[in-house]
Amino acid sequence: MAKTILIVEDNEQNLQLLVELLSHYGYEVLEARNGLQALHLAGSRHLDLILMDMQMPIMSGFEAVKKLRDDEKTAGIKIIALTSFALIVEKERILATGVDGFITKPIDTRDFPKIVAKILEDKTT
Repeated sequence: MAKTILIVEDNEQNLQLLVELLSHYGYEVLEARNGLQALHLAGSRHLDLILMDMQMPIMSGFEAVKKLRDDEKTAGIKIIALTSFALIVEKERILATGVDGFITKPIDTRDFPKIVAKILEDKTT
């Protein structure tokens, strides 16, 4: 059975690249364009992984991650932050939200599927 990944990204080009890439590797991919949409999908579908942009309108990734972690129904879903921030201070701030890790944008399309596969295989994350 294909793993289900929710991509939460407000940049249409980034979203389509991630959807096409992950779909190509056989994942079931769902899309949300802000944290509020992500909360609705996470509450109504089984998800194996959420790839969460941190800077979005309506509800940021920071706020969405907090709400997902506070809800016992969604608290156990693996969440990986997608961020353009490379500063150590920002990385620490992102990790403090409760995400399981982060991937810096722009993504490397060759390595990204391998990283996602490893995250999904890792039972401890």
